[in-house]
Amino acid sequence: MKAVKVKENIYWVGAVDWDVRNFHGYLTQRGATYNAYLVIDDKITLIDTVKAGFEDEILSRVESVVPLDKVDYIIVNHIEKDHSGAFPKVREACPNATVVCDAKAQEGLKAHYHKDYEAQLVKSGDTLKTGKYEFTFVQTPMVHWPDSMVTYLAAEKTLFPNDAFGQHFASSKRFDKEVPKDLLMYEASKYYANIVLPFGKQVQKALQALGGLEIDTICPSHGFILQDRIPDFLDAYQRWSTNTTKEKAVVVYDSMWHATEKMAKAVYTAFENKGIEVKAMSLKENHISDIMAEVLEAKYIAVGSPTLNSGMMPSVASFLCYMKGLNPQNRVGIPFGSYGWSGQSPNLIKETMEAMKWEVLDQMDTMRLVYEPTKEQLNAITETVENFVK
Repeated sequence: MKAVKVKENIYWVGAVDWDVRNFHGYLTQRGATYNAYLVIDDKITLIDTVKAGFEDEILSRVESVVPLDKVDYIIVNHIEKDHSGAFPKVREACPNATVVCDAKAQEGLKAHYHKDYEAQLVKSGDTLKTGKYEFTFVQTPMVHWPDSMVTYLAAEKTLFPNDAFGQHFASSKRFDKEVPKDLLMYEASKYYANIVLPFGKQVQKALQALGGLEIDTICPSHGFILQDRIPDFLDAYQRWSTNTTKEKAVVVYDSMWHATEKMAKAVYTAFENKGIEVKAMSLKENHISDIMAEVLEAKYIAVGSPTLNSGMMPSVASFLCYMKGLNPQNRVGIPFGSYGWSGQSPNLIKETMEAMKWEVLDQMDTMRLVYEPTKEQLNAITETVENFVK
């Protein structure tokens, strides 16, 4: 397997995972890449590694450029196992390399692999001279792990941000110009919504730290290398990290005997009548990670469930648990649901929304219905939501 030239002295040497479809709860229908980069100078530097099981792939790509014993440095920007899983074997295969990372990453490598790895420890502002090149390091804790760090190569105006600006997308192509913009930005939004969303404040700090840098190439650790779409990504990360929403609604629900489904359609109709972009997403048909991609920029989040065993449907409870962990802020919540005799589910949904400090519709007499809703009751739901939105 061969390396792919990014610039004259920079090569992509990562791995393509065509088969992965679940990334700890995040549905990756298009697979993934685990990107690593080789920089050629007087001293040769490998930036990041790949997931375990892809060791032969990364090593063969490196060897297509230089012998493994010529690698002088291995920079570890992040130690999550989709990046560091191959690290032990890569480190062993590159016997003359010095590991470069921050203190948290060194601790994490030991905790993962039960071995003390000697390392040249760096922190924000530190540099590494390799000849004509000088790397600068910026720690970005909790974007999205405590050890996260980015590496900047000023001479080439190239940023290696690890998990920031990534997308899960398996492809034989490597550059953003080789994929349609809408598809690229959708996968970037889904990635942010399901991985980075809880860390908006930390992303803001990272954007500020990187704001003064000249950048014409971003080499993330997942997905396509960015050159043409850098302004689009920076604008998007600014919106997403500040929980900036637009006039958009997502109606999420599950249903047993179609009563809650009919209520969901009544809620949907309210937004349609108001001219607000709206999407209805049944939890029977849509994965929670795909729903979060729609939630990312939606102002209004409606969630409905029938009552089952004095609680919510498990699918709805799972979605709410997942969404609460990702912590979208500044939203407007609309709980609703049907029941037979006890009727707890709409109030449980409402409590979850309130716990996230959302503005929440509080008209359970209208939004909580017993058995089969009448036409009049459905019309009342539509009117109530219209008035609430207004």
